[in-house]
Amino acid sequence: MRTLLSVNTYHYRRGGADIVFLEENRLFEELGWRAIPFAMQHPKNLDSSWSEYFVDEIEFGHQYSLFEKIRKTPKVIYSVEARRKLRQLIRKTQPDVAHLHNIYHHISPSILGVLKNEGIPTVLTAHDLKVACPAYSMLTHDGVCERCKGGKLYQVAVNKCIKNSTLLSSIVMIESYLHHYLKSYRNNVDKIVTPSKFYKRKLEEWGWNPSQLVHVPNYVDVEQFQADYTAGDYFVFFGRLSHEKGLTTMIRAAAAAGVKIRIVGTGPDEAELKLLAEKCGADAEFRGYRSGQALHDEVSGARAVVLPSEWYENGPLSVLESYALATPVIGADIGGIPEFIRSGETGAVFPSASVDGLATELRRFQEMPDTEIQEMGRCGRAWMEGEFTPLHYRQRIVDVFKSIGVSV
Repeated sequence: MRTLLSVNTYHYRRGGADIVFLEENRLFEELGWRAIPFAMQHPKNLDSSWSEYFVDEIEFGHQYSLFEKIRKTPKVIYSVEARRKLRQLIRKTQPDVAHLHNIYHHISPSILGVLKNEGIPTVLTAHDLKVACPAYSMLTHDGVCERCKGGKLYQVAVNKCIKNSTLLSSIVMIESYLHHYLKSYRNNVDKIVTPSKFYKRKLEEWGWNPSQLVHVPNYVDVEQFQADYTAGDYFVFFGRLSHEKGLTTMIRAAAAAGVKIRIVGTGPDEAELKLLAEKCGADAEFRGYRSGQALHDEVSGARAVVLPSEWYENGPLSVLESYALATPVIGADIGGIPEFIRSGETGAVFPSASVDGLATELRRFQEMPDTEIQEMGRCGRAWMEGEFTPLHYRQRIVDVFKSIGVSV
């Protein structure tokens, strides 16, 4: 029996990376592997017989006392605890390969040297741009940012990129400089997986060796999505309501185009967006948080999903999920979004942050015959079934493992 050591900050379904982590474990267990998780202690964690090896919780959003902040700071930068516990887990389970997802800040890249010293072939999925940008998103207060390029990592502190906090940003700056100096990622990770081709190109631009990078797209289990091939009369966004998502552009474009929109989700900009919709006279309905079938109904009932992002999206699952529900996607031409849209076949692309550009597409889709909308939905669903299934994903990861000498 092969053993996969699977590492991620959270051991519950918190975000996209955590879902990929958990689902990959399930996929490899179905293949007859043993999947061993290594994560951070958290009240919401799923049960695991290996939880005694998990590291103590650190949450940047918590209001720690000054003493607690001082005590936890070294763990963020270089966690001796994580190294010790991981070494114990490795010697207990003897894994054949390690696949890392989100590890920084909470578990820390300090574990990478342990994996190398223990002779464990290691793959890291870049769910974001942390291996290049200390703030992980290449996004700061004034939009997309590449100020740290060329080793200028101090920019993360100068611009307070982490939660607009000088303290947290300085801690992350120190962590980034340390692991840059130690070459923690470059010397100890055999392959870095990028869910989008854009992220692969971006990492190459920041100095990564192309031979260390491999593109493996995300996936959806289309069997869990009931396709609805009717064409709705509204456009929908679903996700976090925050500035980088481009929702002010969407609301203004909807008002200009005279179309109905629904905004599904919650977030820090919700109140501001509602005021903007009222001011613009946009026909916008804020539907709040939805999940499961309720979310599927919102998406499948739409004429198209709108993804108006204004930051470097990776390989957004929202696009794949929309196609699985047979709904076309209108997406901004930024990050990895364009590579997941076949213009005229599964949706359309518009210039990011362009109100006029999005308004033009909204009008065009509104006036488009229902039969064309339905055909786009069919093409999107067929694309998912043909290239983006769990089995496609698992085989691609298996191929990555084989490429670094793992016997599968």
